[in-house]
Amino acid sequence: MARQAISAQRHILRALSEWPKDILRPQVQLQDVLRKRFEASSNLSEQDQLKQANALYSLLDNRYKKKYLITGSLLNPKSKPTHFTDLVKELEEAPNRSYMERMLLRLKGVVRLQ
Repeated sequence: MARQAISAQRHILRALSEWPKDILRPQVQLQDVLRKRFEASSNLSEQDQLKQANALYSLLDNRYKKKYLITGSLLNPKSKPTHFTDLVKELEEAPNRSYMERMLLRLKGVVRLQ
């Protein structure tokens, strides 16, 4: 039994080590928070730990994104068809912005001229 518990912990730690880094918030990483949580809840049974490891692996492999594909009109709402493409573009550009660019965007958000 103890060997299975070690195996479950090893699976959890392996899944967390493969978790992608958050480039928008480099000082706060999800895998660090989850690692502390799993270390604090070491009184779980090995079956529960294996279930949690399986959940981590399923998120890591994008299992649900592959199973429930989003296509068609859901990605292009009639009110603003480019909403999701603009959102992805914004998230890709955000980590590389300078301080002045961030302040300019913040001011544009406060003062909305039409």
